[in-house]
Amino acid sequence: MLIVEDNQDDLDMTLRALRKANLANHIHIARDGAEALAFIYGEGIHAGHKLKSAPKLILLDLKLPKVDGMEVLKRLKNSPLTMAIPVVVLTSSQEQKDVVESYNLGVNSYVVKPVNFESFAAAVQELGMYWLLLNQPRNI
Repeated sequence: MLIVEDNQDDLDMTLRALRKANLANHIHIARDGAEALAFIYGEGIHAGHKLKSAPKLILLDLKLPKVDGMEVLKRLKNSPLTMAIPVVVLTSSQEQKDVVESYNLGVNSYVVKPVNFESFAAAVQELGMYWLLLNQPRNI
């Protein structure tokens, strides 16, 4: 799993929720969109990382420094190498234009971050359980 999140509090809550659900194995973290793309495509500091070990799920925030989440999503879903990787937008944005644009770009799910930890933890646990354990992914 790859978590793309620049807010430390949100990242900590996500990691805590995943640990609580025993879904914290093999988690990679990117603090901005550029780092996420470098990790996925094996560029820059991640040179040599093979796409064969692509994440089974990407949790993607939209409001990111360097390269925003929409651009990351667009690049992922426009590449035959990465289009099958499930991407869940996990963001605080409730703006309808962001929801519509995300789905138009091919996002698999759009989840607005709940405000309190219990709701947030439940949402992250359900996402992890579904996408990592129940979903049958298409082979890339």
